[in-house]
Amino acid sequence: MIKIRLIAVGKVKEKYFREAVEEYSVRLSRFCDFSIVEVKEENYDKPTPSLVNKIMAEEGERIKKAIKGYTVVFTPEGKKCDSEGFAEKIKKLTDDGVGEISFVIGGSYGIDREIKRQANESLSFSDMTFPHTLARVMATEQLYRAFMIITGAVYNK
Repeated sequence: MIKIRLIAVGKVKEKYFREAVEEYSVRLSRFCDFSIVEVKEENYDKPTPSLVNKIMAEEGERIKKAIKGYTVVFTPEGKKCDSEGFAEKIKKLTDDGVGEISFVIGGSYGIDREIKRQANESLSFSDMTFPHTLARVMATEQLYRAFMIITGAVYNK
């Protein structure tokens, strides 16, 4: 069974987002060994651009320690794909013998460029901006949807 790890900066404070992530995590357990790794988020009031780079570098070091296997970062400048394409990507990786995939969601300021550079791939949810805690719900739902597509099971559109 493939291992899927979602590495995310910070904790989900909103109860409704936490519950959604928990629900999709339970559903995913049918298809993969799924885990979420939360790394500490840096918080500063009114950070300067240089401080933002420092924040992303510090969070990046924590992310780097959590990454295992094939790495996909979710970032606005990443490649866009539909749910079927995402499912095909996961199926191809598993068919090619990849045993573990790490998906990375950055913090409020994004993902350090070094993590992006080292990743195997970058994907984007949309051209729109979303809170990083909502991105966690979106990632878990899309992972679940991908496995439903891969297995040919019915899932509401």
